[in-house]
Amino acid sequence: METRIRLILLDFDGTLADTRRANALAYTATLREAGIPLSEEEYAARYFGMRCEEFLTHLGIADPAERDRLRRRKIELYPTFFDSVRLNRPLWEFCQQFRAQGGRVWIVSTGSRENIEHVMHHLGIRDGVDGILSGPEITRSKPHPDCFLEAMRREGVTPRETLIFEDSEIGIEAARRSGASYFVVRL
Repeated sequence: METRIRLILLDFDGTLADTRRANALAYTATLREAGIPLSEEEYAARYFGMRCEEFLTHLGIADPAERDRLRRRKIELYPTFFDSVRLNRPLWEFCQQFRAQGGRVWIVSTGSRENIEHVMHHLGIRDGVDGILSGPEITRSKPHPDCFLEAMRREGVTPRETLIFEDSEIGIEAARRSGASYFVVRL
């Protein structure tokens, strides 16, 4: 029995858009203002792809109010670094062809919806997806498959009808655990 792919799920940062440098610069600038030293290289190597809350907790910031303040400041600074963001054009064009043939495309990311939407607006691609599911909307983040399974549930499709594109180790593990087919993206 042949199964047709009906849904594509895209991780955002590092898969659909190369936001590594913009994220690193926004976080390091935010932390520098707070007197916390962190290099762009250290952020990229150790923390890229982590939820903000988890990342700031790993840095030893225990106060929830301070983590929230830093998160908001990072969101505020992030657009100033958008010139370093690059769209994965071949993947984007593939997804647009898939949509033109009746498929559905969602972004499923640990990032905040606000950050994702800001970057999508900057890249001029906001109307090219059918849905966005962001980190704060899911209780258990990647490597748990919950985010992918929730997007599938919302679209009424099975893992066999879903194709996932991911770049990070935790995202790849979540894709594997979801039961869907997946591609590993390296930008």
